[in-house]
Amino acid sequence: MTRKLVSAGVALALGAGFAAAAFAQAKPDVLVKQRQSAMVLIGKYFGPMGGMLKGVVPFDAKVVERNAGYLQVLAQMPWDGFTEATKGEKSRTLPAAFSDPAKFKQAQDQFQSAVGALVAASKTGDEAKIKGAIGDVGKTCGGCHDNFREK
Repeated sequence: MTRKLVSAGVALALGAGFAAAAFAQAKPDVLVKQRQSAMVLIGKYFGPMGGMLKGVVPFDAKVVERNAGYLQVLAQMPWDGFTEATKGEKSRTLPAAFSDPAKFKQAQDQFQSAVGALVAASKTGDEAKIKGAIGDVGKTCGGCHDNFREK
């Protein structure tokens, strides 16, 4: 019995140590790189759809549906990297992202909502509806960049 308790205690201590190490690894520069990486991928998968909206890229409903699915996951990723600890790190984030967190959160929510609407529209196959949803996602991107990102 004592042996089991000691073993359980050791396992718990080791688990807590690994958890603490994982949190310690979230250094500000790493958080910035992670959020920037997510944003690069958002651009990669949104770019072709923006081209379709402008008529520069031929419309392809299957590409839109696939990319919209990727965007739905990616749209959740960068936000936990915008912590107070990253404020002084080199990035193009404006101070407003930290000084007005409610407005920044609202912009995130609008983006995620627009991406959700794009996912739904992409399943309809209706080109006009899909292009409208692509435009709405682009507006949310632009709104956030206008208010929270250096030009």
